[in-house]
Formats: sequence, structure tokens, C-alpha cells
Amino acid sequence: MSSNANKPVGVFDSGLGGLTVAHAIKQLLPSESLVYFGDTAHLPYGDKSEGAIINYSRRITSYLLDHGAKMVLIACNSASASAYSTLKKEYGEKLLLLDVIEPVIDHIAAKNYSRVGVIGTKRTITSGSYEAGFKKKAPDTEVVSMPTPLLVPMIEEGFIFDDISNAIIRTYLSDKKLSGIESLVLGCTHYPLIRNQISKFYNFDIEVVDSARIVALHLRDKLMENGLLNEEKQTSADRFFVSDYTPYFEKIAKMFFEGKDISFSIADIWSD
Repeated sequence: MSSNANKPVGVFDSGLGGLTVAHAIKQLLPSESLVYFGDTAHLPYGDKSEGAIINYSRRITSYLLDHGAKMVLIACNSASASAYSTLKKEYGEKLLLLDVIEPVIDHIAAKNYSRVGVIGTKRTITSGSYEAGFKKKAPDTEVVSMPTPLLVPMIEEGFIFDDISNAIIRTYLSDKKLSGIESLVLGCTHYPLIRNQISKFYNFDIEVVDSARIVALHLRDKLMENGLLNEEKQTSADRFFVSDYTPYFEKIAKMFFEGKDISFSIADIWSD
């Protein structure tokens, strides 16, 4: 085991949706410490330009590196689509860097589906990252993508398992573009919270892919491959940072982290 194994895993997102992935990591790897950064000052990333997302992601990655992260997971589909390749070039020699898109593509590619749907933010969908990934790893799989921009604010406002959320979900998924799909990729880390509603829309007949556990398993494998898996007891407390704060974030975080209380520290990394 590397001497760096007891360092924390860095995770960042445009806000709090990445906590679904952070929670999956803690369930699978309870010995790992986390340092999480939610860029709540700039959320959502889904309607930001690629250049802006790259600049935000650079600064956050540097911040996590300064906090001793042995690796950084981009727990945001929009940032993964826009900034991963740039960050890999700039930070790849300093730390292990992972995104949330590639593990999901690998998972689906192994299933040999003929038609797969992807829903996500405008930035994720317009980037074409999923289409490019499937073309490379599963060229016989037809991929249909559709932006679903109302789902993130719907979730963050707490509209889950009610008539409002059911109506919005039904409106999006009824689009003819998604007809005939055998699997649906939830291309946003907010979406696992409404996975059951989505599955119910399809009468549980298709695979609705929740990236959180898939990414956590991929992260474990990469830590093992690089001798960075902490096989001892957790050596430091998990830390959660946000770039802007309102008391409402505590309520939302509890929802994303399956009922567990989380205390945030404000890290204003944009004013310096």
C-alpha cells in the first residue's frame, strides 16, 4: 500500500448533486476519507459555457490538491463533459483523476444494448460526450440524448414523489425521441433521487442506470490499481466545502446523503 493511501479522496460538483456519488463511495469504501467541494456560487453548471466550466474546474481541482487529495473525482456530468480532458492534461501527473461518464459508458457497452437513451443537463447533452464514448466502445449501440433542464431545479426545490415531479418526468420521458430504448442513462448526479419514479414510468422494464454506484466501483478499482486504497481505519474526518452557503443547503445535502447530517465550511476560492 502506498504511503499516500491514507490521504483523502477529493470529489467536486457544481453543487450538492455529487453527494449521491460521495455517499456511494462511503458505503463501498468506509475507510476512505472524503474532501468534497460543491461550487454552489456558480450552480448550475448545466447552462454555463465550456470555458467557464473549465476555469471553475481548474480552480477547484487545485483547491482539492492543496487539501491533500490523492485523487479527484469530477462528480458532475457537465464538468466531466467539458473539463475532464483539460484537467487530465494539466493535473494527470500530480494525481489520479476520474470522471463520471467513462465508467457508465463501460458499464452499458458490456450489455450490448441496441438502443440507449441519455438524459442530462443542456451542457452534458450538447457536449456529445456520451455519443462519442459509445461510438468508440459500443459502435453498434444507437444513442439518443435529450436535455432535461427542469429536473435539477425540481429536485433541489424538493419536488420528489409528488404530482409536480411525476408530471415533469412524464412529459420528458414521453418524448418520441426516447421510444424503443432498452436502457436509460441518468446523466446527472442529481437524478438518482428520482430513479424509482423514472423506473416506474417504464414499468421497471428497462435498466435505469444510476451512475453513483458504478462510479464508486470504478473508483475503488482505480485506487487498487494504483496502490492508493486505504485498507486501514479512516484516518481523518470527511470534510465538506461549498463556495456559497445558505441554511437550505443543509436540508438538500441530507436528502442527497440519505438522511445523514452534513456540516459545510465555506471556502470562498473565487475572491483571491
